[in-house]
Amino acid sequence: MAHVNKDDVNKDDANKDDATKRPKCPICGKPVDASFRPFCSKRCADVDLHRWFSGVYAVPVAEDEEEDERRDDGGETEH
Repeated sequence: MAHVNKDDVNKDDANKDDATKRPKCPICGKPVDASFRPFCSKRCADVDLHRWFSGVYAVPVAEDEEEDERRDDGGETEH
């Protein structure tokens, strides 16, 4: 019967926890590379940048109705 060291079992559990807590690339899900953080590679960083430029990602904005009316009238906004 083989002897199992209690510390070795705990190390294995810790390694499993580290793997599940390790940040993943938001594009492909692979582990993050520190030099391309928060992505895993230059390719995934470029894919994300293209998505921003092409309008796939958008920040929602609540527009003011008065501002819309001024734009329709061709008026300037007051500052």
